[in-house]
Amino acid sequence: MLSRLGALLQLAVEPQEPSIDLLEAFTEHWKGLTHYYIETTDENTPVKETDIPWRLKQMLDILVYEEKQHPAGETGPCLEYLLQHKILETLSTLGKAEYPPGMRQQVFLFFSRVLGQLQHPLLHYLNVHRPVQKLLQLGSNALSSVTEKEEVQFAAVLCMKIKQDPALLTYILEGKNLLTGKKPSRQRGCPQGEAGSIQGDSLAANGALTASPEQDRESPQGRAACAVVAGKPKHSDSSSSPVKSENHLITFLINLCKSQKSKVALKAQENMLLLLSVAQPAAATYLVQNSALACLVTDHLCDLYNAIRTSADPADILSLETTSWRLQNSAADVPFPGKGSLDAFFRWLDYCNHLIREAQPVLADALTEAIGEKLFQGILQPQLLQMSELGLLTSTAMLTAMVRQISAPALLQELVMFLLGTDRQPETDAPQQHLLCSQLIKHCNHLSDEISLATLRLFEELLRKPHEHIVYSLVLRNLEERSYILHSTPEQEHYEDNLELEEDPYFTDGFPDSGFQASKKTPSSLWGPANKTEVNDIVLSFLGLVPDEAKTSSCLEEAGYDSYVHDAVRLFQECCANVSSWSWPQAPRPVATRDPQAAFYEGHFLKVLFDRLTQILDQPYGLNLQVTSVLSRLALFPHPHLHEYLLDPYLNLAPGCRTLFSVLIRVIGDLMQRIQRVSQFPAKLLLVRRQLMGLASEEQTDHLTLFQGVVVLEEFCKELAAIAFVKFPPLALRDPVS
Repeated sequence: MLSRLGALLQLAVEPQEPSIDLLEAFTEHWKGLTHYYIETTDENTPVKETDIPWRLKQMLDILVYEEKQHPAGETGPCLEYLLQHKILETLSTLGKAEYPPGMRQQVFLFFSRVLGQLQHPLLHYLNVHRPVQKLLQLGSNALSSVTEKEEVQFAAVLCMKIKQDPALLTYILEGKNLLTGKKPSRQRGCPQGEAGSIQGDSLAANGALTASPEQDRESPQGRAACAVVAGKPKHSDSSSSPVKSENHLITFLINLCKSQKSKVALKAQENMLLLLSVAQPAAATYLVQNSALACLVTDHLCDLYNAIRTSADPADILSLETTSWRLQNSAADVPFPGKGSLDAFFRWLDYCNHLIREAQPVLADALTEAIGEKLFQGILQPQLLQMSELGLLTSTAMLTAMVRQISAPALLQELVMFLLGTDRQPETDAPQQHLLCSQLIKHCNHLSDEISLATLRLFEELLRKPHEHIVYSLVLRNLEERSYILHSTPEQEHYEDNLELEEDPYFTDGFPDSGFQASKKTPSSLWGPANKTEVNDIVLSFLGLVPDEAKTSSCLEEAGYDSYVHDAVRLFQECCANVSSWSWPQAPRPVATRDPQAAFYEGHFLKVLFDRLTQILDQPYGLNLQVTSVLSRLALFPHPHLHEYLLDPYLNLAPGCRTLFSVLIRVIGDLMQRIQRVSQFPAKLLLVRRQLMGLASEEQTDHLTLFQGVVVLEEFCKELAAIAFVKFPPLALRDPVS
């Protein structure tokens, strides 16, 4: 009893908080804000020195508090007032006028907070999404570093709302229902149908300000803004013009993506990627047909490419690792001239790559086509066909780095078709119809070793990509018929093979002094149904190619042959993973089904590689490494024809045909003759090998190119032996030749 009495006494003496009329407080703050424009005479006072930010904050707090007091989905009187009296319309006009100075930032902040903190869906209302569209036009028309932070916050709130309800994108784009092609009903302008008309009075009841679209477009800065808020528009001829299609959320975001502030740009990129990935098919189609999305994204990519120095060092370009648009430059990165522009280009390229991967197919296709036309054909192709060697080196290095960066299937497809063309018919020795591919292959055998090296590196990077047309266009289409195999009886094959060896001076007696002997295995034993090719014989054929006088690895403390096998296993598994979906055959095509009169042509690409390989003893060390690297990459592919053509030493070749093994035989024959002409060949070769490994100081050495070529040749034969060892077991059972 005493406790209850004490509680009543305490309640009696405590002062009661007077009940607050939220609507009255809300309107008072809005009137106080509008009266500033009517009464002030100083146009230069910053907005932060006025009470406008405070009043906007109070209005926001009232709206949030009011929403918490009402059941979910119910509109309170303050929110109704905001919608009926077009407060957001007026604020968007004041933000455009930037009066007082800094008002634009305050408007962006208020919009962001209202849309972000209120749970009630607002963007469906005409009196909300229309001023939102105006703010988007404002940001996209005049990007200012002063308001970038607030603009990206505003965009982030819109994207968050669109993610929650993807249908909202249709309102943000043009205020239309894209499924019907009509604007949303004007009855949605405000609750209870009391407002929402496109046209409205400039000065509403209770002193609240409104602004019509024509006032928004025509209002200048300074005192003209006062005329607007006082209800004295300069023009009032038309008020129903739609928002320009080129100024919307996408344009707004793309401009923010170009910001010099990395955090702003990154946030804008994240939001645009989110937006395009959640866009409904109708909205995606509308964006393609009625906006410059693809062109804007691609134009920025082209601008960044053109900003790269024409004198950029190709080595610097290729030293860049695959980058991510989400990552900023690391402090550990080694700077070099032009690195910033290179980083900017490749980050945006990676961003385009992610857009194409994540966006709706219709958007991805449009963006891919735009990049193909503007960047690949418009910029890269003329550069790759130019005569300037320096320009060729730079453009080839850029293309190589781009191939490394691109992974989206659609964009990779566009790049491959741009470089190689669409033709899948077997080649002839006539010039190729696809000009760019023809020129690139010719560049592999250019008079400039640097251009040859750069182009070979490009093709190796291409062969790493998971795209079937690359290896088919370059090599496989010429091996489909297996015309490189002599189509005759086993007895004829055996006789012709022995005859050919007898006519070849390099095969007369083998190489007894070097330990290399011509194989006595007849071709018929390789293809008989009961006698399968022995893996050891094939491996030993490659390991025994280089004579003992030209071998140096055994004299040095190096990892043995097992290390080559280990690397081959890893690379072969990676290659198999790339081609797993290509539906390649498991066995070669039967020779009996081919046209007996069909002539074999190895193709332009293999021809230039084999020609380069025949010059391995006379070419620079780096170029030799690149030639053999490309051939090793081809040998890894698990296609039975390619496997057979490059790795089977016992093929009975048709007249005039050559394989990788036959080319190596010729190189070894040339090497044997040179060994006889160079005194102390093994000792000098070992010295050069130690120099290449950094175990000996650089000294002037005669025949340096020859010795370096021998080193590469020995390593290449080991690589081929390891690849053959890894690949032959699953392909040992093959069809008979006839």
